[in-house]
Amino acid sequence: MDLPILQAQRRLVVRQKITMMVNRYVVHLEEPDGSQGPMVAFAEQKRMAFKEQVTLYTDESRQYVLAGFKARKVLDLGSGYDVVDHAGQPIGFFKKDFAASLLRSTWHFQQPGLPTLTGQERNFVVSLVRRFVDSLSWLPYHFDFKQGAQIGFSVERRWGLRDRYAVEVNDPRLDRRLVIAMAVALDALQSR
Repeated sequence: MDLPILQAQRRLVVRQKITMMVNRYVVHLEEPDGSQGPMVAFAEQKRMAFKEQVTLYTDESRQYVLAGFKARKVLDLGSGYDVVDHAGQPIGFFKKDFAASLLRSTWHFQQPGLPTLTGQERNFVVSLVRRFVDSLSWLPYHFDFKQGAQIGFSVERRWGLRDRYAVEVNDPRLDRRLVIAMAVALDALQSR
């Protein structure tokens, strides 16, 4: 799928594929009736990697890179992640706010030329329960990324045996590659 068509999309679905040594994510368009449409991205993350890095491809053949993100530092948990396009050019940045995340997971999302969006778990009670009752860590969580009251995009975890997320983009200016990277990171990095 070419970039202008991807950029016009408002709703995406991110699914994690379960494997032993690699986290895999498949991203599809969501059709108007809620069904899964064509694939737009495929991502892989090696588990227990020394420095977090995820590459987003256009499909499972891994022939063409769509984008990727990489931790700025190896051990500094607050350093953040740079997101680059297929040619290695920066398209954005995100980082977890560890102080705010002690009670409610909070991320900062930056795209050049746009205001910083703050993404936070929507439901404070669910965020507390997930932290303090290990057996309930499977509870779905939802993030709204916004500036003030304006929601730029949302990521909602759906019920099910496998991790599945609905992504809704409200701000047409947001680079969908950057939004996809953030949605994958919410699953891949959330417990760190």
